[in-house]
Amino acid sequence: MISLENVVFRYYEGQEPVIQGLELEISPGEILAVIGPNGSGKSTLAKLLNGLIRPEQGCIKVDGIDALSEDKLWEVRRRVGLILQNPDNQLVAPTVEDDVAFGPENLGVEPGEIRYRIKEALGLVGMDDYALWPPSRLSGGQKQRVAIAGVLAMKPSYLVLDEATSMLDPKGRKQLLNIIRDLRARGVGIVMITHFMNEAALADRIAVMVDGKLGLCGIPKEIFAEGEFLRAHGLDLPVAGRISDSLSRNGIFLPRGILTVDELVKALCC
Repeated sequence: MISLENVVFRYYEGQEPVIQGLELEISPGEILAVIGPNGSGKSTLAKLLNGLIRPEQGCIKVDGIDALSEDKLWEVRRRVGLILQNPDNQLVAPTVEDDVAFGPENLGVEPGEIRYRIKEALGLVGMDDYALWPPSRLSGGQKQRVAIAGVLAMKPSYLVLDEATSMLDPKGRKQLLNIIRDLRARGVGIVMITHFMNEAALADRIAVMVDGKLGLCGIPKEIFAEGEFLRAHGLDLPVAGRISDSLSRNGIFLPRGILTVDELVKALCC
């Protein structure tokens, strides 16, 4: 697993820490959604997990490997793949297959193995037919899938998505969420930083970041039962939960903890 113990980070000396004494564990094969108001430290957490930045205090371990050890840094980055909000920031090659090959090439993987990984990764994200396309001809959702394929080709154990669905249309978000579920089934741990509460409701656990600390952590039903806490920090319930609460306040009493449209429809029909 990935474990963080008493992690503290600040970008500039003298400023308040962006991350303050953070304690968190992320298991293989689980989806952990990370939510919180702007400035709560979510994107900083993503960079810490991937080793792009280093804490000034505390311990980060990835499958038992000390992420702060200089000679283990590249192994940590191989194990923890990072997908950014804007896929254009991660696409560097003239064709899709060259872009997917970029990571394995930098890891020194043999050419024959790289060709196999390109085919496998593009198949996982449904981009097999676009291998020779230039990324500039792709849609936003297709670019995001190529960015994910490039990370998957490095065989990570964990995938961190920093607002990766925020620039996609509903169809693109649905496709990406299906890919995330497929990866979870393959044992890849997923950290999904998101502003969309409907996405967070689909996770195995939710971590709520507030002022660089862990405000709440638990399964979705536990987290969204704390509606007052969430609203106090600029967050809200998923759409189905808001509708359920509104109906209950107006005399149509429904079970607590409704998070999805399917659950809402079932409750109303019963």
